[in-house]
Amino acid sequence: MKTQHDGNENINGDGNGNGGRRGISRRTLLARTGAAAAALAAGPVLGGIQPAVAASWRVPGEETPHKRTWMSWPSSYTIWGNLLSKIQADIAKLAKEIAKYEPVVMCADGSSAASQARTMCGSTVTVIGSVPVSDCWMRDTGPLFRLDGAGGVDAFGLNFNAWGENATSFYGIPASAYDKDRAVARNLTAYAGVPFAQAAVVGEGGGIEYDGDGTLMATESCWVNSNRNPGKTRSQIEAELLARFGASKMIWLPGVTGQDVTDGHIDGTARYIGPGVVMVQLAGAVRPDVWTENAQAMHDVLVNATDARGRRLQVLTIEGPDVLPRISRGKQSQFLSSYMNWTVTNGAVITAQFGDTAKDAAARTAIASAFGRPVVQLNLDNLYGNGGGGAHCVTMQEPNH
Repeated sequence: MKTQHDGNENINGDGNGNGGRRGISRRTLLARTGAAAAALAAGPVLGGIQPAVAASWRVPGEETPHKRTWMSWPSSYTIWGNLLSKIQADIAKLAKEIAKYEPVVMCADGSSAASQARTMCGSTVTVIGSVPVSDCWMRDTGPLFRLDGAGGVDAFGLNFNAWGENATSFYGIPASAYDKDRAVARNLTAYAGVPFAQAAVVGEGGGIEYDGDGTLMATESCWVNSNRNPGKTRSQIEAELLARFGASKMIWLPGVTGQDVTDGHIDGTARYIGPGVVMVQLAGAVRPDVWTENAQAMHDVLVNATDARGRRLQVLTIEGPDVLPRISRGKQSQFLSSYMNWTVTNGAVITAQFGDTAKDAAARTAIASAFGRPVVQLNLDNLYGNGGGGAHCVTMQEPNH
């Protein structure tokens, strides 16, 4: 495993400086140092997984200022086959757009992949070859950064296991193909010099939403699932997530099990705009009924929910596209037609456009109004279609500290 720094890897400044398999889709089956660091290094439990730290540590909301965005460069032919170059093109397009608003650090799997990423991403994106990666899903594999309100930063990992090993059961991708991604959270924080601990649950960042003000939202289908947390009750999982995120209330949403590789990640359907405000995408005409019904069920829970501060949530809605003119009819049911899978940057919200002129425009207007910042819509059809994930799935923000 490569650990030495390649050239062009200084990230400490804040300058803006499947073997031929076709149609693979992630959705196919359809610090403080001292006392805080010492606490993180407390005696191991559950086979070496460390207990959560209480106190004032919290994961800030994604709309708060960022130090940078972390991404990872896909370079595995075993995972992507002949689609690899198309996925790389979309990752590069997105990285260059984010870099207009905040620093981007792209982790690539060694010097050869790093060289390719630098060529495709250009000089505005910092590429490092010192944090080995398997694939591009940094939201699910990367660390979640916490602040203590007094200048301290630490991070934790969610023990990524390739979506409950669904990558193998759905697509036949060898479990070993994701070995480097299982260690990304730890390796990235070691590189960045941030204290780190593993959570006592298994899951992914795309399976949970947080407002930074005490409330979490998550889908039961992801977390209360034997492919991730066998033998654990919902209450046990909830307690650990609340402690890790520095929150006090969980809003559980139903989700969908077994219809996609993620078991129904929340970040394609319901997202926080900020404390007390959420947005839900009600499915357009191209989404299969199971996702349409799930979106409505999520909406119905949220309109009756209160958060950790006792506020009744303000629930905004948008609608998904009704047509996907660039996508063949046979692939539309597998396409992640979600405007919700946006990534928030310091200067803009970046999401997708799908070629449905009216719905694209309506989503852009609604998201811009909700956030009070510009919205950039990109054509990322290969990522959202062949990848089944979007801009949020392939990014992880590091908050200012």
